[in-house]
Amino acid sequence: MVLGHGFGGSARNFRPQARFLASVAQVVLFDARGHARSDAPPDAASYRPSSFVADLSAILDGLRVRRAIVGGLSMGAGIALRFTLEHPERVAGLALSAFPRAVDEPEHVPWALEFARSIERDGLDVAGERAIWGRFDGQARELIRQGFLEHQPQALAHVLRELIAIQPAPAAIPGLESIRAPTAVIVGALDGPSLGPCRTLGRRIPGAELSEVAGAGHVVNLSHAAEYNRILSRLVERARSRGEPS
Repeated sequence: MVLGHGFGGSARNFRPQARFLASVAQVVLFDARGHARSDAPPDAASYRPSSFVADLSAILDGLRVRRAIVGGLSMGAGIALRFTLEHPERVAGLALSAFPRAVDEPEHVPWALEFARSIERDGLDVAGERAIWGRFDGQARELIRQGFLEHQPQALAHVLRELIAIQPAPAAIPGLESIRAPTAVIVGALDGPSLGPCRTLGRRIPGAELSEVAGAGHVVNLSHAAEYNRILSRLVERARSRGEPS
């Protein structure tokens, strides 16, 4: 199972899942390009969707794994879905959590583009205070800030423009009905922006199991880890019943 974090996150975000599932699956975590310990190429073209999809292929190739369960949260979910549509033969199962906001939301693209401009103009600390962690208090605020500040600012600006700002809504994504891999769609019941997209994914992907986790917000895998882990365990069982990833 390969799990991808959201924008501004890192591999650490899925450690609770890696620990819990260790006895039933090999869980592979990674920092997306431009994040934490991964490379941060200077050119904007390196952050287009095709590059992130290619990175997932490279991870599986490096492990000599032909098929795997792939998934992620928010940005990571968007990448996992793109990978599945482009390489269905490599996907034994699909876990889509807190699917990201899309271009059809009037405020989303201006927010992403202004955040990118602000990073370049004012620096990540000031821009992030304004756009992200300024909405939180106490320890949560400081943890989010520390997480963001370990990334390369220009890389995050590129990700915002080249990936985040062009994310299509699930209603506009062709080919969802062709997905045959067992699919879990997971969303916090309090995650307003992701509820609609996740419900659409649950309707359009054949056999998808939609879980709306009561009391959970966007980072559902951390705030409600026990329930989230149970859902992933069920996905592993469903994937195995179709044939062991290898």
